[in-house]
Amino acid sequence: MTISKDELKQARRFELADPSTLDGLDEWALWLEALLHGPCFIFFRDGEPILIEGKQLVERLSGLKLEIYPNEHPPPHFHVRAPGLNASFAIEDCRLLQGKASSDVLDKVRYWHQHSKHKLIEAWNATRPTDCQVGPCCDA
Repeated sequence: MTISKDELKQARRFELADPSTLDGLDEWALWLEALLHGPCFIFFRDGEPILIEGKQLVERLSGLKLEIYPNEHPPPHFHVRAPGLNASFAIEDCRLLQGKASSDVLDKVRYWHQHSKHKLIEAWNATRPTDCQVGPCCDA
């Protein structure tokens, strides 16, 4: 399935556009901006550039990293990582989906979620151009 340039622009994933289809300086500028600041990096294998989508850091919180991984499965969720900690939480209600976390970590993450859920929604949607978008039920 091919995604149009307009759909990629709307989904804020223009780095995925095929450079051979870019028209005009404006589209080239938009594409380069997306490459430089999007949740991806370029890896060279045998001289060929390969676009790799990386995890998107949403926030650092008292030694915790709150991240969204690209092309993940539903339900919409985020990961909390720190030394000795790898847990995932639902974006909708911040319930613990996988892993274990101390009550101190749970309290910090839930408090942050109450005030910053919109950041998770934006990051989740930015890593999915067409499927599994977080909808109105999860808006902050």
